[in-house]
Amino acid sequence: MKYGNLEAALKAVGGPVQLLRNSQSGPYVFPVVAPEYTNWRDEQRAWKEGVAVLDLSFHMTDLYLRGPDALKVLQKVGLTKMVTFPVNRGKQLIASSPDGYLIGDGIVFHLEQDYFRVVGPPVICDWTQYHAETSGYDIQIDRDETITFRGGEPRIYIYQVQGPHALEMMKEVTEGTLPEISFFGIGDFEIRGKKVRALRHGMAGTAGFEMFGPWEDQAVIMDALEEVGAKYNMRKIGSLAYPTTTLESSWMPLPVPAIYHGEETKAFREWLTIPHIEVLGSVGGSLASTNIEDYYMDPIEVGYTNLIDTKRDDFIGCEALKGRIANQRRKKVTLVWNHDDLMKVIHDSLFADPPARFVNFPLATYSTFHVDDVQKNGKSVGIAQYSGFTANAGEFVSLSIVDLEHAEPGTELTLIWGEQEMRRPTIERNTLREVRVTVAPAPYFEKVIKKD
Repeated sequence: MKYGNLEAALKAVGGPVQLLRNSQSGPYVFPVVAPEYTNWRDEQRAWKEGVAVLDLSFHMTDLYLRGPDALKVLQKVGLTKMVTFPVNRGKQLIASSPDGYLIGDGIVFHLEQDYFRVVGPPVICDWTQYHAETSGYDIQIDRDETITFRGGEPRIYIYQVQGPHALEMMKEVTEGTLPEISFFGIGDFEIRGKKVRALRHGMAGTAGFEMFGPWEDQAVIMDALEEVGAKYNMRKIGSLAYPTTTLESSWMPLPVPAIYHGEETKAFREWLTIPHIEVLGSVGGSLASTNIEDYYMDPIEVGYTNLIDTKRDDFIGCEALKGRIANQRRKKVTLVWNHDDLMKVIHDSLFADPPARFVNFPLATYSTFHVDDVQKNGKSVGIAQYSGFTANAGEFVSLSIVDLEHAEPGTELTLIWGEQEMRRPTIERNTLREVRVTVAPAPYFEKVIKKD
């Protein structure tokens, strides 16, 4: 890329939609981890029926903030409740643009006094790091990049242990050293003489832990998990099944970050250079608007209303979000694909001329940021992000944001499948197809992550 930063690139090519639509990047990559250890259907069922172990050591970005003002930056960036944030707690870090659109989210760990780790997709770390660097606060910044953008080994291992039998298995693998850990609390214990820390949380609606420790301990910890896990029919989760957890948990993993418009985020765009995902990333899907704001979501419609600290006025976007709370327009839902229409698209992707766009299994995404058009009687009423198959539901589904009047479960809508503009090598020539979909709750399954 010949441009010095994102802002320069936008000016040169004529705007954000042109830049993102013409990007050659494909979907977000989950490196190193094997695609499948058994098969992706079996692995999907593991987090609902037994125990699933996921290796998150390679694909996420870790941003470390240390110093007396580190919390001030998190309070500025994050819209959640952060007036108090004790050591050995985790919080969801959700970022809003100044005008109230969603930029992204991740998890922040309070590891020690005035020492935090922000982890998640690169966008939330980029936004946080930018404000840490430009705030004038007393902060030390360190970053452990996703392995896609650097060589060598990770600094820490990150293993998730999830599922209805996760707690029972963890008690055995820790040989009685597992303490009581409250939801989103961080606890310390040992596995085969190695010190381990873990965040108590959940994934895809089930209970579990996210363990982490120095990379040199990773083999010992994984060996222990596999040895004890055999008793619990534990499954290691490959890179095919892992991103489909979002289809059941309804977390929007990679929304188009709301940083491509407006003067208030211009300085951030000038800060962003290669290899940041905001610069290299692509937009795909059937939505064909030339207005970048049509590709955005906001924190209210993705379900974060109850997490917003409305008593604070010191975070970015606080005033705009008050208006969005009072005037919510859309709601997050799950869209269940009609079986006949799904099979017709699959057939036509292989045998018709011109073909339908191919349907990858288990997850059908072909770009960094995926946005499909959702319609009612030919009129756009929402957008869909990730689409894929979940063996636990036995359905092909899409995560979606739709107008409130069409958000009632059982409502029939139409998802437009395909792309009118094709620039990336990850897709082939195709034509748009209509797929009947039915609104279902999001998350698809009732969450039980706060229960043991």
